[in-house]
Amino acid sequence: MNRPRTVMDYLRLAAGHLAASGVDCPRLDAEVLLGWVLGLDRVRLYVEHDRPLTPPEVDAYRACIARRARREPVAYITGVREFYSRPFFVDHRVLIPRPETEHLVEVALEELGRRFPGEKERRVLDVGTGSGAVAITVALEAPGTRVVAVDVSPGALEVAQRNAEALGAAERVRFLESDVFSAVGEETYHAIVSNPPYVSASEWEQLPPDVRQYEPREALLGGTDGLDLIRRLAAGAPPRLVLGGFLAMEIGEGQGEAARRILAEHGFGEIRTIRDLAGKDRVVFGVKEAR
Repeated sequence: MNRPRTVMDYLRLAAGHLAASGVDCPRLDAEVLLGWVLGLDRVRLYVEHDRPLTPPEVDAYRACIARRARREPVAYITGVREFYSRPFFVDHRVLIPRPETEHLVEVALEELGRRFPGEKERRVLDVGTGSGAVAITVALEAPGTRVVAVDVSPGALEVAQRNAEALGAAERVRFLESDVFSAVGEETYHAIVSNPPYVSASEWEQLPPDVRQYEPREALLGGTDGLDLIRRLAAGAPPRLVLGGFLAMEIGEGQGEAARRILAEHGFGEIRTIRDLAGKDRVVFGVKEAR
């Protein structure tokens, strides 16, 4: 009689299938998805390497692997992505939060603390909030901060609101449907932050199918040169910032010089770019100065 297949058997089979399908990290994805199906972390998978799977577990795992083999992102399959050590719910209505975007959060937190240490309430506007990852993280990490988070997509705002409630930030973040600044009103902010669409038209076809076929196009494409939203943000931010307030935006590789020039054209000072761990320009930053 053949022995039943175990955790390790299914990991090997799944990793091989994903590799043949062109998935970049087949073993890791196989582990994450099996762990999700079984309710185990990756360490426990190996502790229980010889555990047989039940028929319902096998069916659930096969369904997950089939979706991943079609290049659907793991985060959409499991419905969760970690950002700043917190679990965020995600689905096809929102861009999956990336580790690189944590640089934007870190810049915002550092500059808020340095520039406005004595403010009773610091106000932050997050434009294009998507899953709410940036807005919620800033609200939770910076006591005394109130965040307004806007997005043009009603579906994205539903996801963000769900995350705010799940993570205990619902009273600190207000969500608003708005095309950039169209519905924001006249309130001024100590900081405006954004992870805007910045993929250029020429870059679009080069994106992996995991991104191009599944993530929302409108959250990725930034026009011919990828800078359309960056221009709109730089143009509209000054009247909505307090004196000494700042604009911080995530940018794509190779956009640093152009983004700095755009901020300079709109009167920002202290302009600089912040690089990510790979040494690539990742955040562009500028301060509203007195004229």
